[in-house]
Amino acid sequence: MAEPIDSVLLVFNPGSTGDADVLAEALRDELAEARPELPVRLRPTEYAGHAREIAREAASGPGRPLIVSASGDGGYNEVVNGIMDVPGTGAAAAVLAAGNANDHDRVTSRRPLAEAVLDGRTEPMDLLELHRGDDPPHYAHSYIGFGLTPVVALQIEKGGKGTLREIVTTVRSFWAFTPFEVEFAAGDRRRIDNLVFANIGEMAKVAELSETSRPDDGRFEVILLEHRPKWRQLAIAVRAAVRGLGRQPATREFGFTTCGPMPVQIDGELSDVAAGTAVRVRCAAGALHVVR
Repeated sequence: MAEPIDSVLLVFNPGSTGDADVLAEALRDELAEARPELPVRLRPTEYAGHAREIAREAASGPGRPLIVSASGDGGYNEVVNGIMDVPGTGAAAAVLAAGNANDHDRVTSRRPLAEAVLDGRTEPMDLLELHRGDDPPHYAHSYIGFGLTPVVALQIEKGGKGTLREIVTTVRSFWAFTPFEVEFAAGDRRRIDNLVFANIGEMAKVAELSETSRPDDGRFEVILLEHRPKWRQLAIAVRAAVRGLGRQPATREFGFTTCGPMPVQIDGELSDVAAGTAVRVRCAAGALHVVR
């Protein structure tokens, strides 16, 4: 168990549709009333990527700050990566759910955030470490998805979020989807519909990926769905939503090479991988300290 936190920094996007500013101010007021001696600051972001810069700056300073992201999974990912930019930092992280899916908070939180912050003690949590060729690693707190997962997410971003619109977009993307080809070893090429690396057992609000996944066990689950007819894909999606996919294989490291350009979704945020890129995902065990 790490030493207790000694300050709190609340990072939020003032233009968020999830009332991040209101939630951050409410948490600040609650903490100030309960622990007036605990320094608590609000820090709004001003542009994309700013949360990472703010977290990096705070993690580079003295003491043991708790950096709270009032956001969804994507905003929290920025804060996590900002902390990971500073090796050996005493900073810890937490998320105040203020986004669309909030998978990480829903799965990992044990109590109200104010209670966890006032307790002050932190604990280690694993991260997924993504390597794309020679690029610097990028970290994920919850999941990394290739194939159908980011394709659907990309179309939802274009079509707009909201329950009915998301459902319509998901169905359209599903029927239009074509598989991607990847190479797992020399000569071992396969067409895949979906490849998800999961540090938590649920994603996209309703899908249960694995019944055994934990964010602090030193491993991650691999959900690999090779190409199959659309009706079989649909059956798997329904099973994930209704009763879960059950036990999935877990590992500490997984690698493959892209045969063509592929989209990737990292904690809800979209990126891409060029053709011929060596991709490696490893478990960074206990890399991040959190309160939850």
